[in-house]
Amino acid sequence: MKKMSTGKIVGISIAVVVVILILWFAGSYNGLVKADETVNEKWANVQTAYQRRADLIPNLVETVKQYSDYEGNILTEITNARSSIGKAQTPAQLQSAGTELNSALARLMVVVENYPNLKANENYLSLQDELAGTENRIKTERDIFNKAVKAMNIKVRRFPTNIVAGMFGFEKKEMFEADVGADTV
Repeated sequence: MKKMSTGKIVGISIAVVVVILILWFAGSYNGLVKADETVNEKWANVQTAYQRRADLIPNLVETVKQYSDYEGNILTEITNARSSIGKAQTPAQLQSAGTELNSALARLMVVVENYPNLKANENYLSLQDELAGTENRIKTERDIFNKAVKAMNIKVRRFPTNIVAGMFGFEKKEMFEADVGADTV
């Protein structure tokens, strides 16, 4: 049996290293793509939860209208806040629109307090329950989104995957954060 020449051994070694680097590079890239798509999916779920909430609001407003001397400016605020939710492109924008909607809904609830018959109305109570359930869904979806963003951000920042991320434009994603002043009771 012939001995392999030194040149062949070096050539095979280089080929093996190149194959390993290509496999690592492809694995890193594919991992980043998967993490990015997971973040996109979770973002869509958050938007869906916010949209469900926004879709419930007109029913609530209509029920309140039937029982009260409704204040038109609250309806305008609610309508504007609902449209802001649909236009939001980032967690910060969606959070801001949600805060705006919460504020308008709080004013609506003040109106409701003056109408005991409304508070006992079956439709109103059902809508309140659905709205509360939707708020829980929003919280859950935001938490899931933040976990996906965390996983993505770790991949983007961790060496050596950060090299691949930089080459292909993968960047850190923005998380949902607590509203300003949420830490004070």
